[in-house]
Amino acid sequence: MIDKVISYIDQNKDKAVDRLKDFLRIPSISTDPERKGDTRKAGEWVLKLLTDCGVKAEIIETKGHPCIFADTGPVDGAPTVLIYGHYDVQPTGDESLWKSPPFEPTVRDGQIYARGSADDKGQVLTHLLAAEAWMKAGGKLSCRVKFLIEGEEEIGSPNLEPLITKLKDRLACQYVALSDTPKFDKTTPAITYGTKGLVYKEIILTGPKQNLHSGSYGGTLTNPGNAACTIIAALRDADNRVTIPGFYDDVKSLTDEERKRLKELPFDEKGYLEAMGAPALIGEKGYSTIERRWARPTLDVNGMYGGFMGVGASTVIPAKVGIKVSMRIVPNQDPEKINKAFEETVKKLCPPGVKMEILTHSYCAAYAAPTDSPGMRAAAAALKAGFGKAPVFIREGGTLPILPLFKRELGADSIMIGFCMPDCNAHGPNEFFGLDDLHNGTRTAAHFLSALAKAR
Repeated sequence: MIDKVISYIDQNKDKAVDRLKDFLRIPSISTDPERKGDTRKAGEWVLKLLTDCGVKAEIIETKGHPCIFADTGPVDGAPTVLIYGHYDVQPTGDESLWKSPPFEPTVRDGQIYARGSADDKGQVLTHLLAAEAWMKAGGKLSCRVKFLIEGEEEIGSPNLEPLITKLKDRLACQYVALSDTPKFDKTTPAITYGTKGLVYKEIILTGPKQNLHSGSYGGTLTNPGNAACTIIAALRDADNRVTIPGFYDDVKSLTDEERKRLKELPFDEKGYLEAMGAPALIGEKGYSTIERRWARPTLDVNGMYGGFMGVGASTVIPAKVGIKVSMRIVPNQDPEKINKAFEETVKKLCPPGVKMEILTHSYCAAYAAPTDSPGMRAAAAALKAGFGKAPVFIREGGTLPILPLFKRELGADSIMIGFCMPDCNAHGPNEFFGLDDLHNGTRTAAHFLSALAKAR
């Protein structure tokens, strides 16, 4: 049967590109209230594709943008997989930086450029088209497939957790599969088996009632800007290790097998540095660049504000200064414990003469899935069949809060099968998705369902 399914996909390559263009023309910017109707329209587009090919699907309303849920029905002796994705997209940013309008999908050199092409419409479409191919070529799927395609991922999925908790019986599955991660490089497919967690804080320091003349008042009070620098400087040592007491206590070290696998990756460190445009690679002493990116916890300043920020000079002591700090944490670190330790440490570091307020913007746990499960083996076989090359197993430095959520509520591990390029410009101007990756990703998604049905 899989041969018939793949033949159907191959015969409809051009049609798939046209359908992706239709999907991408919908400006489903979830954070923009003026795009609420367009965001819903994108969800309805997903619903129609599924129902048109014979899959039972429905819109599930939330307090915000709706989710699309579908279920192909039970298959005797075969596992159930939940395909997760999102149809909402990021804002376009400065449209003058786009070579073509962000919602007028344009093909250049084998890539389709549009907002949401890689994150996540193009990648979601591969799974939708694979399900359609199974239905059209064979009349049914090889295993039970459920779809949960949401419209709020780009705004932090505020309504997803209560929905999953409420519908956990309907969402029950052995595995969750998603494609919202990249390949390792242009020619190497990848399975991402781990992501970092996140603790995001904001420190606000207040001193005098207003900005003061630094000549008239300097040296007679605590400058909130100086205090901020003192605090931040104390949070890391000369070896770029975080100094928060207990920060590393629960860090789970890489296994020998994982470390060996990372060393074998064809990682171009020079190319990585050039792509960043940074002067040098710096990080925690004793670890490689990839280990720092994927497997070691970090602390970074994400923004600073206060005082005079305009052009030229204005010699003031700022009345208020703010610092935004994120900590990316790794498996086994408890975000609540890290959150508490951060606050205790910062309060001790705060000098007298300023008032401190600490805000918590978000925190969630890291996630890591076993790489030797039947589902992972099925995914690896599918990628080899779809792309003609065995995948590598990688981690990701970013955070996907849905992964620990799925594990906690459904008891299911997530399989992240990436189809886009690492430099696809997701969230930036000129976002793109390769047409070959669209096709090979659809073939992979179809092979995955076939392999999963036989996985033991």
